[in-house]
Amino acid sequence: MNEAVFTQLQKEMDGSVGALRKELTKLRTGRASTALLEHIVVDYYGASTPLNQLSTLSAPEPRLLVIQPFDRSAMVEIEKAILKSDLGLTPNNDGKVIRIPIPQLTEERRKELVKHVKRIAEEYRVSVRNHRRVCIEHLKEAEKKKEITADDAKHGQERVQKITDDFIGRIDHIVKGKEEEVMAV
Repeated sequence: MNEAVFTQLQKEMDGSVGALRKELTKLRTGRASTALLEHIVVDYYGASTPLNQLSTLSAPEPRLLVIQPFDRSAMVEIEKAILKSDLGLTPNNDGKVIRIPIPQLTEERRKELVKHVKRIAEEYRVSVRNHRRVCIEHLKEAEKKKEITADDAKHGQERVQKITDDFIGRIDHIVKGKEEEVMAV
């Protein structure tokens, strides 16, 4: 049986898990993290430019983000981009740096975030299952064409299921960690 099939499957599922991790970094918890700002794009002299290419981002305190633009003339546009983002944060501009206080999350908001995390996780579980489905179809097709035996196809499907279970477990572990982070006071 071709080992490349399983390698490709793991690579695709690994991509899904990586995308989940990246997506969850964008979720605001009660703690300051520069990852919250990584997806923000600023209109800088007519070009859409990622915020981290226009400034230095830091989190000097657990509830404070600081943005120090390389070009002070971009501060107004950076502020606009932050306000337009779906983060619900209010930047404070002192002419040199932009400070963003991270407010404490309410219990209700924490529960909403946990539900949101679970919805996102389910989308990525579905993605992993779709990769499994495609791989199993590939194995069945190979069996039809007599490229592999029925036993090889069965063992291949079992291996695909083991790989799938492993990646679903990874997603569950990531989600559990994020839920704990969100619910931590």
